[in-house]
Amino acid sequence: MQRLALGLVLLLICGAVSAEQIKPATKAAIKTPTSTGAAKKVAKKPAAPKGPPAKMLFGAVATPAPLAARAIGSYAKGCLSGGVSLPINGPDWQVMRLSRNRNWGHPRLLDYLERLASDARGLDGWPGLLVGDMAQPRGGPMITGHTSHQIGLDADIWLTPMPDRVLTPQEREDITATSMLKDPFTVDPNIWTPLHTKLIKRAASYPQVARIFVHPAIKKVLCEQAGKNRAWLSKVRPWWNHYYHFHVRLTCPPGAEDCGNQKPAGSDDGCGKELAEWYKMLRKAELWRSAPPTPPTPPKPGAKPAPKKPPMGLKDLPTECTAVLNSGGGAPVVAADGTVPAALKVEAGKDAGPPIPRLDPVAYAALKAEFAKKGKSKPGAKPQAEPASAAASVPTTAASTVGPASPGDPAVDNPSDDPISANDAAVPLPDRKPQ
Repeated sequence: MQRLALGLVLLLICGAVSAEQIKPATKAAIKTPTSTGAAKKVAKKPAAPKGPPAKMLFGAVATPAPLAARAIGSYAKGCLSGGVSLPINGPDWQVMRLSRNRNWGHPRLLDYLERLASDARGLDGWPGLLVGDMAQPRGGPMITGHTSHQIGLDADIWLTPMPDRVLTPQEREDITATSMLKDPFTVDPNIWTPLHTKLIKRAASYPQVARIFVHPAIKKVLCEQAGKNRAWLSKVRPWWNHYYHFHVRLTCPPGAEDCGNQKPAGSDDGCGKELAEWYKMLRKAELWRSAPPTPPTPPKPGAKPAPKKPPMGLKDLPTECTAVLNSGGGAPVVAADGTVPAALKVEAGKDAGPPIPRLDPVAYAALKAEFAKKGKSKPGAKPQAEPASAAASVPTTAASTVGPASPGDPAVDNPSDDPISANDAAVPLPDRKPQ
C-alpha cells in the first residue's frame, strides 16, 4: 500500500510539471502566428487630405495676397505672395484665356516677359507675344493644365505670332494656338520658321532663365538651327505637350530663402543622348496612342482597383501658404459637401492648343512592325540598342525637312538652363520629372 500511495503521489507531481511546461509553449505557438497575420493585414493607404484639395482652394481665389512679393516653395509645390498681374494688353504682347485668371506672377516674371516681348520684336522681328498661363493670383496648384506654375516664376508663351490688332475677349477664349507638328515626331516645315528659332533663342538668353521646355521635335529642330553659338541650348529641354507653346521657368529671386531653385542646366546642349532617349519614349508612347481602339478588358472577379494617390492638400504645401491663402480675407468659401463653388467654373476652361496629330494607318503599321521585329530576338538575348542619333531613331516618314536658320541670324549677346497632350492623359508615360 505504501508503494502504491507513493506511486500515485509521483504521478500527480509529474503531471503538474508537464502541464506547466506545455502551457507557455502552447500560448507562444498561438501568439506568434496571430501577430504575424495581423501585421500582414495592415496595409498603408494614402491618407486623404483634410478638407478640399489645395488646387480647389487656390483656384477659387480671384485676388492676390496683400503681402510682400515672395515665391514660396518649389515650382510644383508652393504658392505666391504679393502676386502682380501682367496687363492683358501691352505694346508687344497680349494675354490669352482671360477667363482662367492666370496672368499673375512674381515681379521678376513680369519684368522678364516685358523685356522679352520688347527685344523679340525690336531685335528679331517677332510680331509680339501671345502669353498663356502664368500663375494664379496666389499661385498654388491649379485645377487644370499644370503641375508646376505654382510660385509665379513659370509662363507659357504661344508659338503663334501675335496678330496686328487687339483681340477681343471672346477671341482670346476661342482662338486655338497653332501646333508646330506635322506628325507626332516631326515639326511642320510649312509652319516653323527661322523666326521661331530666334524667339526661343532670345527667350533662353537671359541669365534669370532656368529652363525652357519644348516638344522633342522642336528641340531637334533647334539643335539643327542653333548655329555656332550653342550655349543657350543647354537650357532648352524636351517635355511632353509643348508643341504649340514653350514654357519659360525663371530662377528664384536673389536672396529668396523660401524659394527652391532647380539644379543649374550644365553645359550639355541636350542634342545627343538625351534627345535620342526622348525619341525612344515618343515612339513607344505613339505605338500605344495611335493603336486602334479596343474594348476595355473587364476586371478580374474580386480584383480591387489600385489605390489612387490623393490630391495635394493644403498641409502638403509650405506652412506659409496657409497664411498666403487666408490673408486679406481671401480664403474661399467651402460648401457643406466639401466642394468650392468658385473653383468649379474654372474647370470648364478651354485648352489652348489642338491635340497632337496621330499616325496614319500606314505609318502606324510600319512602326508596329518595327517594334515586333525587335521583339523577336532569341530567348535570353538582350534587346537591340536604339540608334545613338536622335534623327536615326525617328521613322523615315518623320525625317526633318526644316532648313537651317538664316545665315543672318545674329548672335545673342547674353547667353546664360505636363501626357503627350492635354487630351491624352491616359497614355502610360515614364514617371519622369523635367530636368
